[in-house]
Amino acid sequence: MKLHFEDFIYGSIDGSVTTFAIVAGVIGASLSPGIILILGFGNLFADGFAMAAGSYHASKARNQFIEMKRKQEEWEIDNMTEQEKDEIREIYKKKGFKDELLEEIVKTITSRRKVWVDTMMKEELGLIEDGKKPLDSSVSTFIGFNLIGVIPLIPFMILIFMGINTTSESFVYSVISVIVAFFLVGMIKGKIVKKSKIKSGFYTLIIGGIAALVAYFVGYGLHFLVQ
Repeated sequence: MKLHFEDFIYGSIDGSVTTFAIVAGVIGASLSPGIILILGFGNLFADGFAMAAGSYHASKARNQFIEMKRKQEEWEIDNMTEQEKDEIREIYKKKGFKDELLEEIVKTITSRRKVWVDTMMKEELGLIEDGKKPLDSSVSTFIGFNLIGVIPLIPFMILIFMGINTTSESFVYSVISVIVAFFLVGMIKGKIVKKSKIKSGFYTLIIGGIAALVAYFVGYGLHFLVQ
């Protein structure tokens, strides 16, 4: 089993955003810490599983699509050889190669069937096989979702354990912890995609903050409507 950091980051961002949004919504509705934990953990396991299942099926579908296209290219190379050579020639002609050098490139690529197929997959179809297994992707998503998503709930777990029945102080700690989580996850994401870590951290923080504010005011408004 291999952990894929892209899927881990994707899951962790969604987990932290949605869980904290639930916390903010419940706080806005002035409900008890017990309700926060019930809804929070319900979201963690249900939504986390749904995301993992979605990641599994998406990754599997992509692999199947790539495999189908590979077989199609193999058939075309075996049965439409000259046309496929012309396609290779046209691809590298557009890259600026010409005359003897162009013909040498075409000859080199088409002399090895796997290289030929790989070139057509990448250059013609824009498909690259990343070797990711669907199960690894789904597990990485699930771990990220639950590991980071639980952070906003930790202050309330401590509150329940200590027998304190107030949410105000725990909510402050929850806000602080999730701000740190948002920012760190964003920085890790920035490092993976080779973008500014600081900008990525603030961007993730802003997205999570907006989601939390929306949930808080919805909960706050509904609290008065049902009274």
